[in-house]
Amino acid sequence: MSAFWQHLDKLESYICRVLLAIFVTLLFVQIVARQIFGFSITWIEELSVILFVWFAYFGASYAARMAAHNRVSFHLNALPRRMARAIEAIGDLFWIGFNIVFIWQASVFIGRLKPFVKAQTLGWEMRWVYMVLPIAFTLMTIRIIQVNYLKLVCGIDPRDPDKVEVEQMIELAEDDGTHRQMRGQVQ
Repeated sequence: MSAFWQHLDKLESYICRVLLAIFVTLLFVQIVARQIFGFSITWIEELSVILFVWFAYFGASYAARMAAHNRVSFHLNALPRRMARAIEAIGDLFWIGFNIVFIWQASVFIGRLKPFVKAQTLGWEMRWVYMVLPIAFTLMTIRIIQVNYLKLVCGIDPRDPDKVEVEQMIELAEDDGTHRQMRGQVQ
């Protein structure tokens, strides 16, 4: 896979990192302004809330790419893997259907917003703030399709991100020669 596609595959991750860095920095500035200088910068709180909401929606899209959304899967673990994949794909079709309806309804809602509906302290038109809804749900839908393509067509089963982290820790420990201690802690 080319470097461009690898970076595009992590688009939501990059967006979330930037949003997180910005809103944490803004909140830090606000805390310093209040505690040390005794005044509040009103627009920082509103912008921080908007950025946090955007962070949550892009994070949900990234979780869809990582196949890390919470699912009730204990019943699927008892089934043969092919059947479990098929049932997951059917569930994902319902999820995609929901996303399509949500994208449509969010777009209608944004289209109906009047230009005078603005954020209180920033003065931004709220239609631009709410644009995260159709964008994030479109990205999430694309990621759901991508994960199902990887699972059903390519035979690549995305692994649980938590298990991947544990396995990476074990590999690092093996490089350090402390793998016996790590394996005892993990098991």
